[in-house]
Amino acid sequence: PINVAKREHLVSASIGITVFNQHQATDPENLIQQADMAMYRAKDSGRDTYAFFDADMHREASRRHQLEGRMRHALERGEFRLFYQPKARLSDGEVTGVEALLRWQPEGEALVPPNEFIPVLEETGLIVPIGAWALQEACAQMVRWEQSGGLRQPLRLAVNLSARQFRHQDLVEQVSTALAQSGFDPRRLE
Repeated sequence: PINVAKREHLVSASIGITVFNQHQATDPENLIQQADMAMYRAKDSGRDTYAFFDADMHREASRRHQLEGRMRHALERGEFRLFYQPKARLSDGEVTGVEALLRWQPEGEALVPPNEFIPVLEETGLIVPIGAWALQEACAQMVRWEQSGGLRQPLRLAVNLSARQFRHQDLVEQVSTALAQSGFDPRRLE
């Protein structure tokens, strides 16, 4: 414990370790990156511990970097999709609304699981423009369904927003724009 201003504070450390191998051409910056990856692995393992860098960390970092690069252009290529999950009243099973769920399907590939791509969207900030697109598209889809007679009754629409979107200064404008452009009833948006 450390006493600061008459208060006791506990300090712990997470340590990332990498080993210099003279047979590999490893520059100082690369060694620091490897130690950083190992430190984050230690933190993910519960903190106050250590971890050694290994090849799996490098493969995971490379895969994540590649995923991020592909997602940067996925919106303009039309690779994001919204799936609509019905929301039903328990008492009688009546569908009262839908929840819009973001999915990513790179061209010619299977759907990428949300737990793989959404954290990357969050960390890179891409969640803000993609989230704005999802909100706009979900509102527009509801109006298209209503106008085509595809709904027996008006439904509520739930659209998930990330914490990063809530902190973004244009959130109110994004919601207002989505509602105004689509004509969707704001009283039915959750």
